[in-house]
Amino acid sequence: MSRVGRVERTTKETSVLVEIDLDGTGQVDVATGVGFYDHMLDQLGRHGLFDLTVKTDGDLHIDSHHTIEDTSLALGAAFRQALGDKRGIVRFANASVPLDESLAQVTVDLSGRPYLVHTEPEGMAPMIGEYDTTMTRHILESFVAQAQIALHVHVPYGRNAHHIVECQFKALARALRYASEIDPRQTGIPSTKGAL
Repeated sequence: MSRVGRVERTTKETSVLVEIDLDGTGQVDVATGVGFYDHMLDQLGRHGLFDLTVKTDGDLHIDSHHTIEDTSLALGAAFRQALGDKRGIVRFANASVPLDESLAQVTVDLSGRPYLVHTEPEGMAPMIGEYDTTMTRHILESFVAQAQIALHVHVPYGRNAHHIVECQFKALARALRYASEIDPRQTGIPSTKGAL
């Protein structure tokens, strides 16, 4: 069974191509023009063991918002497509990942219902290079909306903004990996409703 998603999204602001293989080996080829975001997508693919290709051409002469947002929407849609009918998946998972002084705790339900709970330490630096740190929540909101999953991301502490954001993507990668894995004991769709 192939669990691959491919989404192309073109607007007046961006042109995005995302391909994801849930049963890959962590091969990543990402280019959005936003260096730190590329670094985070690389974490997602490598730690999730997803083969991930992302090519985005956006209106970076304005700022990075449209590029990051539209890429995240396409990524969520590709992830949902790759899951198919979700037959045999684990469905629920969580992961805690430290990065030096920071800790991220992520819990996911591949429920078919989009919902995000997101907390970060207050007083975080507003920028990491050219990356606006307020975009992290928006990335997750956009991904969740299209992936149709329930996602709880909690960073109880951390000082360095780079570490705070990066541990979130690493924990998200692990939680998505575990939740989307095939459970050999689960022959149907893991829901009393019969659908996810």
